Amino acid sequence: MPPPSVVRYKHFWSENRRNNMKIKKEETVYEGFYTFKRLLVEEKGETFVREQFESGNGVAALVYDTQREEYIFVKQYRYPIGGELLETVAGVLEDDDPEKTIRQEIEQETGYTVDKLEHIWDFYTSPGACTEKIYLFYAEVSRKVDEGGGLEEEHEEVKTVSLSLEQVLQLNLADAKTIIGLQWLAARKGFTLKSPEVRLD
Repeated sequence: MPPPSVVRYKHFWSENRRNNMKIKKEETVYEGFYTFKRLLVEEKGETFVREQFESGNGVAALVYDTQREEYIFVKQYRYPIGGELLETVAGVLEDDDPEKTIRQEIEQETGYTVDKLEHIWDFYTSPGACTEKIYLFYAEVSRKVDEGGGLEEEHEEVKTVSLSLEQVLQLNLADAKTIIGLQWLAARKGFTLKSPEVRLD
């Protein structure tokens, strides 16, 4: 049986679906690496147009090396922000199987095989415009089986960054899934993040 918090959320979701808003028409405007759609929405007899961005769902994991007692993050160039970003391991959901996908992503990006996997949270990244949902996990590793660094055929150039708990608690982060993961970690350890506020230009 799912925990009470999950039950309450699903009840909240089902109750709030009972509204007067309906999608009358859906048109694909662009389909490439991502998909962009135009929706004709009706509410209380009035119709209006909204846009919807579809990038697919994703998986992410806060990774802990139990042998070195360090947390493993990845750093890679993100073209929408024009620079590198420090993040948890992450990737696009495959075969509608979050656990299988995140195990693969951890090995591809860090080179480690997963010893233990624990679910943290599922959340929408920007539900006002985007359909993306992230499945977030905590993973423990101890054995490296590959070099990592991402997949060359997917044009990935991933660097790994290993940090102690004290270093992790002092990070200045700008990536939402990573912030959520570290807030979960801090709450579990009974700590608070030392630099919780970041302002973006």
